[in-house]
Amino acid sequence: MRRTKKEANPSRLLSILMAFLLMFTGLLAGCGQDSDKKGNDGAGGTKITETKKQSESAETIYPFTITDSFDRKVTLKKEPQKVVSISPAVTEIVFALGQQDKLIGRTDYCSYPEEAAQIESIGDLMSPNIEKIVDMEPDVVIASAHFQKEVLQKLEDAGQTVVILYGEESFDGAYEAIGKIGGLFNARKAASGIIDDMKATVADVEKRVEGKEKPSVYYVVGFGEMGDYTAGKDTFVGQMIEMAGGKNAADDVEGWNYSLEKLLEKNPDVLICSKADHHKEQLKTANGYQDLDAVKNGKILEIDKNKLEIQGPRLADGLKEIAKYIHPEAFK
Repeated sequence: MRRTKKEANPSRLLSILMAFLLMFTGLLAGCGQDSDKKGNDGAGGTKITETKKQSESAETIYPFTITDSFDRKVTLKKEPQKVVSISPAVTEIVFALGQQDKLIGRTDYCSYPEEAAQIESIGDLMSPNIEKIVDMEPDVVIASAHFQKEVLQKLEDAGQTVVILYGEESFDGAYEAIGKIGGLFNARKAASGIIDDMKATVADVEKRVEGKEKPSVYYVVGFGEMGDYTAGKDTFVGQMIEMAGGKNAADDVEGWNYSLEKLLEKNPDVLICSKADHHKEQLKTANGYQDLDAVKNGKILEIDKNKLEIQGPRLADGLKEIAKYIHPEAFK
């Protein structure tokens, strides 16, 4: 099947897919890491443990020891005042906890909230600037999924305290990450409040859409000359579509690869696409996609993809946004 020139260009798609690979959410969790390391919970993430005394305390007790996602016991002697984040999700969580004044470094991908841009960047996720981090003299460096062991080794050789935190691909994984980061910052009460609010939103959404007819929904990750990509049945985004009262049109595959032929055959009721990547307008002229009923009928939800792809406080908002679009009557 031939593709027209009006589709997503390769350079833009390459950028999209690269960003996807660098997501916190662990959608491809463990990239570059040992999949059989101790502590793996078998669900795409790693259990992060701390002592019972610490976890039950309203305040963090220092020295504070935590077993992170690389099965390393890391001890903080005192409450951190200078923190470097090597993760968009960590940065979002720190801001949500009200601890942003302690952030002295963040990655190029840490774009939310807008105030994060005022914090000095230490580079990208896979190869941050080690010298710059060391010069900042942080009390702790916090990383997440896709953090490379080679980078960890370099930071540890330079005398840096590093904690790697990421959970499974689920809301529970997000709750766990928020709780653990709250513990590190001695902000357990704020973390509990965020988690409770998220749980309340999720419960409300699921109650509102319960028993309703499920329209088929296709999540557009990429399309065009480099191939078609979506969220398969084993992905967290795919699961969120189901939780929001939809039927994932790509529930017949695992992973992210799909085919235009299958999509045309499925002819989903709704498409979800990235607002930042301007996919909505591109889909109107893209080969094959322009023939879908969802495109002809204007049933395309543009969304901030980070609400679905970054494992942080905004996940519940992303779920609600999908549900309100496909079941507007349930939210009147």
